[in-house]
Amino acid sequence: MAAVFLLLAGCHSAFVDAMIVNRTPNTLHVIQVDYPSASFGLQTLDPGGSYHYRLKVLGDGPTKITYTDASNMEQHSAGPMLREGDDGALSIDIGSSGVVWMPHLHNMKQ
Repeated sequence: MAAVFLLLAGCHSAFVDAMIVNRTPNTLHVIQVDYPSASFGLQTLDPGGSYHYRLKVLGDGPTKITYTDASNMEQHSAGPMLREGDDGALSIDIGSSGVVWMPHLHNMKQ
C-alpha cells in the first residue's frame, strides 16, 4: 500500500533543464558549460539555434560557459551558483554583446 501511495504522490527527482541559445548572426564553436561536479557541451551552434541538456546538480558551485566566437576568440562568462537539489530551468542566451543567464530554479532540499 505504501508503494502505491509513493507512486501517486509523484516522487520527483531534482533536475535542471538547461538551454543554450545562439542569438548571434554567426556560428559558435566548441561550447562548454561547467557546473558543479560535471560539464556538457557541443561542437557547433548555428545562428538562431538552441541546445537542450538536462542536468543533475551534485554538490554546490559556480557555472561557467566557454565558447569560440566568429573571430576565433575564446569567450568566457560566469553564471549563477547552483546547489545540490536545484530544480527548474536555466537559459543561457549568447548574444552579440555577451551572455545573459536566466535561472528559474528552486531547491528541493529546502
